[in-house]
Amino acid sequence: MTTQQQVTADAGCARYGYRLRVSATAEKQLTGEWGRCRWIWNECVARSKKAFADGEMCGPARLDKMLTEARAGNAWLREGSSVPQQQIIRDFGRSRAKALKDIKAGLPMRGRAGMPGHKKLKDSRPSLNYTRRGFRLKDGRLHLAGGISLTVVWSRQLPADPSSVRVYRDSLGHWYASFVLPTEVQPLPLSGAVIGIDWGVKELATTTSDAHDLPHPQHGRKAAGKLARYQRMMSRRKPHRGRAASKGYHRARRQAAKLHQKVARQRHHTGRKWAKAVVRDHDAIAVEDFRPKFLAKSSMARKAADAAIGATKKALVEMGRKHGRAVYLVNPAHTTRDCARCGARAKHALLLSERTYTCTGCGAVSPRDKNSASVMLVRAGLTPAGAEGVRLSGALLQGAA
Repeated sequence: MTTQQQVTADAGCARYGYRLRVSATAEKQLTGEWGRCRWIWNECVARSKKAFADGEMCGPARLDKMLTEARAGNAWLREGSSVPQQQIIRDFGRSRAKALKDIKAGLPMRGRAGMPGHKKLKDSRPSLNYTRRGFRLKDGRLHLAGGISLTVVWSRQLPADPSSVRVYRDSLGHWYASFVLPTEVQPLPLSGAVIGIDWGVKELATTTSDAHDLPHPQHGRKAAGKLARYQRMMSRRKPHRGRAASKGYHRARRQAAKLHQKVARQRHHTGRKWAKAVVRDHDAIAVEDFRPKFLAKSSMARKAADAAIGATKKALVEMGRKHGRAVYLVNPAHTTRDCARCGARAKHALLLSERTYTCTGCGAVSPRDKNSASVMLVRAGLTPAGAEGVRLSGALLQGAA
């Protein structure tokens, strides 16, 4: 097992999201298009299950043939554009292929992608994908295949021509357009510094540089009072089985959804702002390849979810790739037991209550998380050994001074 891997800074693709102003006519057209795509997805699920039971193959070519036959025999299906209908088949094929790959690899159920299931009307949100031949931008408006015209709120200009667009609706009923564009690496001036990052729950990110430590923002905890109030309102006004919900229930549900969206945006903003500062000030970054999923079953589940470690780590990797920085994902095994100065490993794991690390080999004493952050640098090869042992963190890269 390798202890670290480097994320290459190659040019890829990026998404640019914009709010849409949708008229009543356009919304009716979009929901109608989604209804047809949802029917095709459910038909793909049924055909796939039948083919599996009969021992036959069910690939994208067979599903494309099914779509051609369905459009020929159903006038209401031909009323919509074939572009999003073909793309929903592509999405189904990728989802099914990923599930079959995980099954073949023998992954446990908790780590396996499930087989695609039916999309219910009340549970699935509209999401339509259009390739380049299915949309165009003219006079600041987005024109989709099928005669659908949408007004885009241009918060920023597109740096290039988009190759595809996804039109979707969120939980609040707002419509958005997400454009896919090719990107280029935007290099930043060299700083000659390196940094190691260790993830945590009390402190979201502990680094080898005190100026770049990220405390737990606690956005969810600050909004917990209002959220509990709206959830109590929903509980009191929950309709009985078979009865329609009241306006008060829908109002409380909308307020809770707005609060959830606000917290999610706050977490996203905090993570990207911190990641930009780290990438701007350091040429190489050694970050713990932390998988926070296991915390969901621990006593720290709520606090860990509020920290959004996975989203912050993703923002850091994407920011490093965008600006051409070297990002090393380090295996987190035994990082709390290893000494960053001499490399000795403790015989027993430290308890969570023990926040100070004391090396039994060289006698070095340091805060537990700071030592782990320095271990990231050592494992990534960013802290070379000198005559008096391993160089301390915060020094410059070789040849950069």
